[in-house]
Amino acid sequence: MQQHREVVIIGSGPAGYSAGIYAGRNGNHPLIITGIEFGGQITKTFDLENYPGFTEKIDGIYLTEQMRKQAEIFGAEILADTVIEVDLKNRPFTIKCENDNVITADAVIIATGSTYRKLGIANETELTGHGISYCATCDGFFFKDKEVFVVGGGNTAIYEALHLSTICKKVNVIHRRDYFTAEKINQDHFFNTPNLSAIWNSRVVELKQTDGKLSSIVVENIETKELTEYNTEGLFIAIGNLPQTDIFKGQVPLDDAGYIKTKPDLCATEIDGVFAAGDCKNPRFKQVVIAAGSGAQSAMEAATYLISMEK
Repeated sequence: MQQHREVVIIGSGPAGYSAGIYAGRNGNHPLIITGIEFGGQITKTFDLENYPGFTEKIDGIYLTEQMRKQAEIFGAEILADTVIEVDLKNRPFTIKCENDNVITADAVIIATGSTYRKLGIANETELTGHGISYCATCDGFFFKDKEVFVVGGGNTAIYEALHLSTICKKVNVIHRRDYFTAEKINQDHFFNTPNLSAIWNSRVVELKQTDGKLSSIVVENIETKELTEYNTEGLFIAIGNLPQTDIFKGQVPLDDAGYIKTKPDLCATEIDGVFAAGDCKNPRFKQVVIAAGSGAQSAMEAATYLISMEK
């Protein structure tokens, strides 16, 4: 199916839905192409307590569902499809999707977010879903009353560990430093939870399996080079993210890490009519409120651009 829109938003996380809300209110009749992961990575956060306006903890699925409904109220249309190819060098811009949808657009907002960074060691891919997970809220219940391990030291890793602590007998966090980089409030929660512990200055160097399932991990102390094998059926990897921008290579400028380059203090890229919002352009602060604000800004910039094109 082929159609034309004033504004097409690629991505359905907080940045994409916020862009949809503002573009809809601006009367730009936006189309939001969701991609595979409805709501983005925030849907895997079970305990969100720092999004403004909520005095009680909420979960990411609830928040993004509310954003989606609000975007639809203001006229945004949702297309459940995955973008596989874009042409941002010719006008109108062209977006091709997996299910044979072809959309042309006067303005495009890229809000594709980021994805999980992997350890990059042998057997990781084969054991994903068979003991290795990147989402505690998705898979934690499979490890009820068992001892599991988490790799990482930032907010995501601590969130994962805290969630798992309510399900598992014991949770060990493996970190390559001797301190966490997570926010202090999250660290306080961690250190005050009895069944959580840290394995400092260490990294996972080997994954062992039995009958196609994870059975143990080998951990190296970075300082002493000592190797320790731990029997476990569960390893949760939370070591950061990679921007989901592969399909935009050669179409918009990317930095060395793959994040979309935008003009200073703006969401506009070097290509007039193409904007980026949220984690796909922000390598530093992975916060829902920042992504949402970025999405709103991108839609306002797009509206200004469309007005200028009419003159």
